[in-house]
Order: sequence, then C-alpha cells, then structure tokens
Amino acid sequence: MSEITEERKNEPAKSLLKGLIAGLIGGLVATAAKTIAEKVYPPRTHGEPEPPAVLAEKLAGDKLAANRQAVAVETIHWGFGALTGAAYGALAEFYPAATAKDGAGFGMALASLTHEGALPVMGLSAPPEEQTTRERTSEMASHAIFGVVTETVRRVVRKILR
Repeated sequence: MSEITEERKNEPAKSLLKGLIAGLIGGLVATAAKTIAEKVYPPRTHGEPEPPAVLAEKLAGDKLAANRQAVAVETIHWGFGALTGAAYGALAEFYPAATAKDGAGFGMALASLTHEGALPVMGLSAPPEEQTTRERTSEMASHAIFGVVTETVRRVVRKILR
C-alpha cells in the first residue's frame, strides 16, 4: 500500500457538520486570543471607535446607552468570530489547502477582506490609506493570531469528532 493511501486511510471521513462545529469552536477560542492580542497591541490608540461599535449604532439607528452598546459590541465581536470560524471549518473540511501556513493565511485574508475592504466600504472604519501604521499592523497581527488559533483548535476538535 502506498504512503498516500495509508495516510488517507487514517483521515476521518469528510463531514460538513463536523467541519462547521470544529471551526465554530476554533473561531470562539481564536476570538478570545485575538481579544487578548489587541489588549497587548491595540489597533486604535487615539479613541477611534471600534468597527463593531459603529455597526451597533448604525443598526440601532441612534446612539446606544453605554450598557447596550457594550452588549451589542460583544455580540457582534463574538458572533463574527464564531461564524467566520465555522465557515473556515467547513471550507477546510473539503478544501484542505485553505489551512496553509497553519491558518495564518486565513487570518491575513480575513483582515484584508474586512479591514481593508468591507468595513471601509460600509463606513465602519477609515479607508486603509487613512489608517495609521499601528492600526494596520495590529489588525494584521491579531488576525494572523486569529487564523492560527482557529486552525489549531479546529484540527484538534476535528480529530476528537472522528
């Protein structure tokens, strides 16, 4: 039996549900890691609002009370982390090349799509050319951490879910 056939024999059967679950758990753990990384190396140091805070106010259509804004920001932050982790887990299940560089590529792509693309277009953050170097490097670093942690946890959970 060839090495490739033997290697595939030990792989779990592909499962969308298991991929989603493993990715979701990975995304939640990675959101915690990203939150810690941003406390150590914060992207916004001059009082700029976080994109989830801007989004919460846009969705509400008005300025939110501090306690409601805090809940909305955390809900958006953790919900986005869980959903992107689940999507990544599903993708990784059927397209293993997505896990290249132990998830760092995923994190960098996510940062590019959000902080350099969708968020500025939606008016939730400054365009990349107006962002400080500190903001861009912090976002890239924390998203790389997000990607690596998502992949590491996803891989472990997926093995458990065989």
